[in-house]
This record gives sequence, structure tokens and C-alpha cells, in this order.
Amino acid sequence: MALFAPRPDFQSLSVKDLLDARDHYHVHLSHQENVVGTAIGFYRIRARDPDAKNPDAPHVKGREEPRTLGNTVVRTWSWPCVLVFVDEWRPLAALRRTPEDVVPSRLYLPDGRVVPTCVIYAPRGDRPSGSLTRLTFPRGAIGGGYPVLTDVQGQEHVGSLGCLVSDGDVVYALTNRHVVGEPGRKVYSVLHGQRVEIGESDRRQVGKQPFAEVYPGFPGAGSYCNLDAGLIRVHDLRAWTAQVFGVGELGPIINLSSDNITLDLIGCNVRAFGAATGALTGQIVGLFYRYRTLAGVDFVADFLIGPREGRAAPATRPGDSGTVWCWDPGPGEVAPAAGAPARAPTRRPLAIQWGGEVLLDATGRTSTHFALATSLSQVCRYLDVSVVRDWGTGLSEYWGKVGHYKIAAKACELVTSKKLRTLLMANRDRIGVVDDDLVAGKLPMNNQPEFVALADVADLVWRTTRKKDQANHFADMDQAGQGAYADHTLLDLWKTDPVNRTPQAWTAFYDALEQAEGKRIQDKYRGALPFRVADIYARLVGFLKAGDVERFVCAAGIVAHYVGDACQPLHVSYLHHGRPGHEEESDVHSIYETKMLDQRAAEMVEGVNALLAKAGASPPALHGPAEAAGAVVDLMTRTLNLIPPIEVIEAYNAEEGKARIPHMWDTLGPRTVRTIANGSQALARLWQSAWKEGKGDRIAAAKLAAVDTKALRTLYMDRSFLEAQWLREMAWPLLP
Repeated sequence: MALFAPRPDFQSLSVKDLLDARDHYHVHLSHQENVVGTAIGFYRIRARDPDAKNPDAPHVKGREEPRTLGNTVVRTWSWPCVLVFVDEWRPLAALRRTPEDVVPSRLYLPDGRVVPTCVIYAPRGDRPSGSLTRLTFPRGAIGGGYPVLTDVQGQEHVGSLGCLVSDGDVVYALTNRHVVGEPGRKVYSVLHGQRVEIGESDRRQVGKQPFAEVYPGFPGAGSYCNLDAGLIRVHDLRAWTAQVFGVGELGPIINLSSDNITLDLIGCNVRAFGAATGALTGQIVGLFYRYRTLAGVDFVADFLIGPREGRAAPATRPGDSGTVWCWDPGPGEVAPAAGAPARAPTRRPLAIQWGGEVLLDATGRTSTHFALATSLSQVCRYLDVSVVRDWGTGLSEYWGKVGHYKIAAKACELVTSKKLRTLLMANRDRIGVVDDDLVAGKLPMNNQPEFVALADVADLVWRTTRKKDQANHFADMDQAGQGAYADHTLLDLWKTDPVNRTPQAWTAFYDALEQAEGKRIQDKYRGALPFRVADIYARLVGFLKAGDVERFVCAAGIVAHYVGDACQPLHVSYLHHGRPGHEEESDVHSIYETKMLDQRAAEMVEGVNALLAKAGASPPALHGPAEAAGAVVDLMTRTLNLIPPIEVIEAYNAEEGKARIPHMWDTLGPRTVRTIANGSQALARLWQSAWKEGKGDRIAAAKLAAVDTKALRTLYMDRSFLEAQWLREMAWPLLP
């Protein structure tokens, strides 16, 4: 009779077919001690098996090597199946002695349907703890991907913001229920290393719901979907953006239900940004993952997200809970949002992460991280909200770095020394970001063990890892002194007497101010910008004399950040975050330097290039670190004269909402372009002077090449490299 038996057509199996089979055999599978979970997906072929490359090759049966999610692949000829996860891989000989432990290769339903199984070896490992020590988030433009902090029983809970949502009246921030906790709990975030209250937990939350109610028509009696979502009622929406940090603008939500969910989701590339980990990329490897059974009740995650084929796994940590995963079809396949700048990427949100698992490989030594997530459309249905997509958009993926990277990249083009220009142009993409990427919003971020372009290392890495570097980014040159310095600013003192051009003199200025005001001025508020540049200048010269190209390139890229700060008016003024006592102006710094430049990147790039195309003769070379410090003060003076900080504040106050940034650009844009061009010229002069003083032309032509990014990262992660100091600790004079 077998000759006339119908052959099962596995390729035609649907999601419901697979769920029917899993549900029908649930009792049998759950009683096997080594079965730890199930999901539905496609049959996974060992990457080394012949049929992984050729569908006509014979399938390898009986191989003793454990089949794991890490050593297997899905192909277009893979069958739909039920994935069965086991924590013990037993040889065939052992299974013959205990046949009751054998997972059936096929599941037979009473109506004649046949569904194959695929056994996956997946022993669980320990998950790493959440950490925010490596990531720095800009202030003033809060959005998805930012950290969420709450205090519970003396402990700090950490999660991630997902995205903005609205019920038509109020706009909320979405994250996990287990992150925000009980209604009314205060919620904080971390902006530029500082903990800031952003809102409070709302009463609207959702937890576990019956699977049959979430997906009507699908079998799942006794199963619950873990939705795990909660809302944050934000205090001030003006400080928020609907963009997700590290992801970009959101497109329309992917609306999933039991009517339209298919196995086509398996293998889809997805992308997210977690507050603990940073950029996350992955691939959907399973649907409706039964991850736990308790007292006869099964708990299900809609999506099991693992590594993309041939890539490292998404090393997600507990602090990533709440992040939104978006469909990531790849470059050139994502259309810009209607009305948005062409450079703004849009990605359609798919799921919200609420947990994760670490599964070990066959050796038990190598772990693979998996994210557990729920359909975002189902979460929005239960909370009765919709995703907000158009609030405060137009930023790059990683906002707040456009000016620094433009100055650094442009300065590489401006140097006139032939050998130096060869070296810098070979490393331009390591030092800064080229124009096309600036306009497209493709900027670096300090996530995972990846390289950060050097011009923003001081912000993205050192701001949280080198606390003493905080004072090196600014100098309040227009701050009025007290006591012996009454009616004099640091700028006045610098101009009138060379004796005041030392860290010791500036320390005395701040000491007098501290004494007059009767309160301590912390080290981090005592600006040291020109002396930091002077210190790095001396080191640049030393590296060249020693023939150390790697250290020279690394230091040259990093000093670009501080020169960039010197041509930003709010970095060189006591009005950096608005007028003292005017809390409503506190976001002026980030709105001007971050949001405005991000939204007007194309105009800024074009303007700077046009100005510098007409640049005249190069200024005379600098000699020694003292002159380098003087050049920085000259740049700060030109900046203050060109854009008085009070005018930035007035432009900020003149408009609100969506009209604010266009007004600020119309008022300040051309002058801002000029300051960025000035910064590029000043940086090129600094580099060229150090090259000449360090006799860089002696370096062999073979060394004038791109430096390995791993070597550069090793340098800037070394605390002894360009070690930061407080103003009062800085030695003077410095010798090259």
C-alpha cells in the first residue's frame, strides 16, 4: 500500500498547519525531559551538509554532530516545520535504548496532514548583566533607543525606550511593563552621562494575554502571549523625537494578525538599538516560540530573533528590554518618508523586545544571544495607541555629530604639505565622515567593540569613560570674573597679559569666582579647552619625531573634536545652556548644535565647501604648544564675534515647535557655516604646523597609508593615551 500512499507536500504547509501539529503533539513533547521549547519555522540544514548548497544533494541522516541554531542555515528548499529545542543531544545508540525520548521526525494529524520536525540542540547559558557604561546619548533629542531607569526597592532597573505612541490625545513613550513598573513611578534617562527625569509610568499597561485571544483562529489552548508593554507619560514632548536612535525615522508599522502572518517572516533581517548594547542586527529564526511551561501553562514569544547568517549574534543584554525591532531590508530598498529629507532612512517597526536567551553551541563554550519579542501591532491594539512617526524628525541616525565630522573630513583636504595630505586623505574615513555619508545620516556610534571615527571619540567614548575629559570641551570665555578679576573675562585676560595664558592663571580666576559666589565650582565646570589642544599638539610633534604614524593619526583625529568645540558659540560661553535662571532655555545648546545641523546637513555641507573653495593663502605656521593654545583662543574669539551667544538664544526663543529650527537656520545658518569653515581651516593649520615641527616629511612614503582601525581603537581605549587632566592638574609650559 505504501506505493499508493499520498506523498506529503511539506512546502504547502501554513502557519496554522504547523501550530495545529504542535498543539496536537504538545502533551507528548512536553513530557520529554530534554525538550525545553518549541517554535515554528523552516527546517534548518547543517551548513556543512551537502544539501545546504544543493537541494538535490542527499540529506545526511543520522549524523552525530548536534544541530544548533549556530551551525545551521535555512534555504529556499527548507521545509516548513516545528522546531523542537532540546538541552541534551543524544547519540542514536542511546536513543534506541530509550525510544520514549525520541522526538518524532513527523507529526501526523487526524485529518491526514503531516508536519515535519527539526530538532535543535539549545542548552541555555547565563545572560550578561545590563550596562550603560559604554554608550553616550545626546541631550535634548530623546527618542527610541535611549535608556529607561527606574528605582525599585533600592535597586536601579534598566531598560530601553521603544518609540513614541499616542492615543490621539496624549503622546507616550513605549517600553516594557516590567521596565516602568507600577503607575506613577518616576522614570529617568541618561543624557550626556547625566541622569534626568523624563516622565512617569502610566496606568495603561499590558502583560500576558491568552494566545487564542491575541491570535484568534490559531490553536493554543492553555498558552499565553507575553506582550509586556507599558507607557511613560513624558513631561515635555518638545525634547523628544519620533526617530529611533541608531535606526532613523520609522515607516508604517508592520500590521500582523492571524489573518496575514506567514512563514515569509522567517529569515527577515531586522534592526534595533538597545540602550545597554547599542546597534543590534539580527534575523527572525522562529515564530511563536514556547519558551517556558509552568503549572501546565505555556508562555509564548511571537518572535525568536537570532544572528544573521555568517554574522555575529546580536549580543543583547537585559538593559535592551523595550527596544523596537524594525524590518531591515538593506540599502537602496527603503524609501524616504514623505516630506522628510532624502537622507533620512525609514524602517518599518515590527516588534518590541521584552527579553532574551543565551543558547550554547555543541561544545558548551560558545554562546549565541537571542532576543524574544512581541508583535508591535498587537501591543498597540491592546494599549489602544498608534505609533507616532512625524514628531521632531529629520535627524541623522546618530544625531549630534555632523559639525565635528565635517570639520575633520574637510581639514584633511585643506593641508598643503604633500606627504601629510597623503596620510590624512588615506585616513579621512577614520578621522571624519565624508560628505555623502553626512548628508545620508550615516554617522558612527560607540556600540559594541566597533571602531568610532576619531573626531567624536571625545564625546562618544571618553565622556563616560574619562571623567576628567569633561572640562576639555569648553571654556566660558565671556564669563565675568570676581575679586581680583572683577569686570574681566577670560578672553580679556588672555588678550591683555601673556602671564594669564596658563592653566594656573585660569585656576586662580575660577578660585576667585568660587570665593565670591560662596559655593564650590567643581573641576568639570572649569573649562580647559585651549590647554587640552596645546597638550595634544605637543604630543603630535613628539609622535612625529618618533616616527609613530599610528599615534599621530589617532591624536590628529581626536584633537579635531576640541577644535570643533572651539568654533561652536555655545561651547565658548557661559550662556551654553541658556541664560542662568532660565530653565526654559536649557535645550538651546542641543537644538542649535544637534537638531539644526542634522536637519540642515545638506545645506551646511554645500555652504562649507563653497566657502573653502575660495580660501586664500595658508596662515603662518604655529610654533610650540603655547601658540597652538593661542590659535584656539583666536578661533573662539572669531566665533563669539561672528555669532554672539545671546543671538542664538534669541533665535531659539523667537519660535516654538516645528517653526523653531527653520527660523534658527534662517537667522544663524550662514554664520554657522562660516564658523564650521573657520574650524576646518584652524584644524588644518594645527596639523600642518605639528607636521612641520615634528619633521614629518622624514617619514617613509610607505607609512603614509590607512591605519588599521583595530589599532586606532586600541589606542583610544587605552586610558594612558592622551590622558585627560583637570585644569588645575595641567602642567605648563609644555615642551614639544
